[in-house]
Amino acid sequence: MNEKQKVGEKAADYVEDGMVIGLGTGSTVFYTLTKLGQLVQQGLSIKGIPTSLQTEQLARELGIPLTTFNEIDQIDLAIDGADEVNPDLHLIKGGGGALLREKIIAKAADTFIVVADSRKMVDTLGSFPLPVEVIPFGMEMTRKYLEELGGSPQLRQKNGSAYLTDNGHYIFDCSFQTITNPRDLEIDLNLIPGVVENGLFVGMADIVITLDLHKEIDINSRK
Repeated sequence: MNEKQKVGEKAADYVEDGMVIGLGTGSTVFYTLTKLGQLVQQGLSIKGIPTSLQTEQLARELGIPLTTFNEIDQIDLAIDGADEVNPDLHLIKGGGGALLREKIIAKAADTFIVVADSRKMVDTLGSFPLPVEVIPFGMEMTRKYLEELGGSPQLRQKNGSAYLTDNGHYIFDCSFQTITNPRDLEIDLNLIPGVVENGLFVGMADIVITLDLHKEIDINSRK
């Protein structure tokens, strides 16, 4: 069992019968979803809200029942991955392109659990380029404003064209190198006209499941 599988499956231990679960996107949470699919087949009763069309398809293949915000009042637990996690449990997310839906679901959850292999644990955020989701209209001006914040934005590409999110938006991957004050930067980015959301998840994670140097499950909690 590899590191991602260990932490991904560990998160399934927090899921209880009758819960509404936010279903994340990415290579680590893939193992959480696979485990949940097995538990559903064994009788676990849950409903899931996926953070991406990719996760929605996977959940259906695994037999995980899905719901929508029109049908539920709250999300009990959201489980998702991260691209970077600092010691304060602030995150960079969005490498998979689902940051907007991921943040909506994480905010709506009573408890937000992050699964991350040890390579994602960093002292300071910023080595991973920060994804910023923007609307296509006026993106040239949006790029200019991102540059003024020091972000060195690069338009994300796929198959030779601009990458489109599930919401029909573009993503600028912004290299900030080091982000010493993620809370202020998150606010500054979202004040830019044309920015829909950014990949800084500040003060949102309740629990991070990773591995320590001894390869034992290590659970770091804000609570």
